[in-house]
Amino acid sequence: CYVVLAVIVLAEVVLPRVFHGGHSHFEFEAIPAFGSLYGLVSCVAIIVISKFLGKVWLMRREDHYDS
Repeated sequence: CYVVLAVIVLAEVVLPRVFHGGHSHFEFEAIPAFGSLYGLVSCVAIIVISKFLGKVWLMRREDHYDS
């Protein structure tokens, strides 16, 4: 597993420089593994926001159907 992890991290750092020459459109894109970190933060944000909306907007009181 450590060998695979090392290969993936190495590929994340080396391959963009080989194929794009180290140039990026924006400054923050030059950060190694920026896409992976952005994806992780985005997924965590989606989960947190959906749980918040579920509690605030979708859930009903326990006695909602007791009329």
